[in-house]
Amino acid sequence: MPIDAAKAMAAEPRTGEIAWSQKDVQLYHLGIGAGVPATDPDELRYTLESRLHVLPSFATVAGAGSPGVISGLSMPGVDVDLARVLHGGQSLTLHRPIPAEGTATATSRIAAVYDKGKAAVLVMRTEVADEGGPLWTNDAQIFVRGEGGWGGDRGPSARLEPPAGEPDRVVERPIREDQALLYRLSGDYNPLHADPEFAKLAGFERPILHGLCTYGMTLKAVVDTLLGGDVTRVRSYGTRFAGVVYPGETLRIRMWRGEGRDRVAVTAVDREDAPVLADTIVEHS
Repeated sequence: MPIDAAKAMAAEPRTGEIAWSQKDVQLYHLGIGAGVPATDPDELRYTLESRLHVLPSFATVAGAGSPGVISGLSMPGVDVDLARVLHGGQSLTLHRPIPAEGTATATSRIAAVYDKGKAAVLVMRTEVADEGGPLWTNDAQIFVRGEGGWGGDRGPSARLEPPAGEPDRVVERPIREDQALLYRLSGDYNPLHADPEFAKLAGFERPILHGLCTYGMTLKAVVDTLLGGDVTRVRSYGTRFAGVVYPGETLRIRMWRGEGRDRVAVTAVDREDAPVLADTIVEHS
């Protein structure tokens, strides 16, 4: 079979140096919709170097390397058709606030391979540390259709019970027509997000927004709405990608407060609240 679970799990981790600057952070923030209104003091924290703080989801693009989904497909024991691959989910654990510029060592490996019957799920884990110690851990869940059924561990269920009651806060965030074109400059140049012909070949009517762009937009909304704009309060953030978003649409972000643990659901307003992000949790101080 194209996925050799034992070989993938036993492979030596890949280690490399990454670096990022204030400009990289500012570009990422603009790519997820920061800076509107441009003179708003709350937005200047994302765009102005003299006030700059780093939204934790920047960790998914720091160093402008390949997203975990792409790098995971080149690991030993993994030989699959990209057309069968979906980014199933993303989780991030923060060990310390991310500095506005820095260098660090990133170590990546396949942390788990699960057999879901009709599909396989790879968990690509990237651990990042600098001279001060661990900074963050990123897990990308890679869903590969047609590669299950070998009798392996099914792994944990990604589905959670829906939050109880009405949300405590609901906000809407418009997505600009050029949002994907700007976000891709942070490192994910997959033509699915820019080339109309490629998008049609992939089965979409037009280019779709990066899932990790929606991921960043959602965390920013939670930080700004529930955490007083304090990015250092975020401890972890995980989600399951439940549907696509098209540039020009509007996200509806529902939030349920919890004790150090907020639940979030994201839908596309323009398509009758079609699910976009599900089973989303932000843990914080």
